Amino acid sequence: MISGHYHAMNYQLVLQFAGDTLADYDAMIALENQLIEDLGHSAKVDGHDCGSGETNIFIFTSDPSVTFWRVRHTLQREGRLQSVTAAYRPVDGEQFTVLWPEGSQREFRVI
Repeated sequence: MISGHYHAMNYQLVLQFAGDTLADYDAMIALENQLIEDLGHSAKVDGHDCGSGETNIFIFTSDPSVTFWRVRHTLQREGRLQSVTAAYRPVDGEQFTVLWPEGSQREFRVI
């Protein structure tokens, strides 16, 4: 058992940007790099996919709420908080739980 920062990252947090909000590839990569920097070793940014009118950035984490709290500051600073939906699921699960926007009843899925 390794002690320290690496707990089991058994959740997948997804940041979903609707429409062409992050259609500019360079802007998306810049945001992804900023997230990697801001999260440090606390979580692992695991790439992205674009298509079906949305862009998803995937993050592995042991604590989705804490990770989103950190990510939220980055998104706010970059002016992207209003255009994101954030949800998580256990790595081996199907069902997403929406963290943001708070109280959202929208069905969340990754296409």
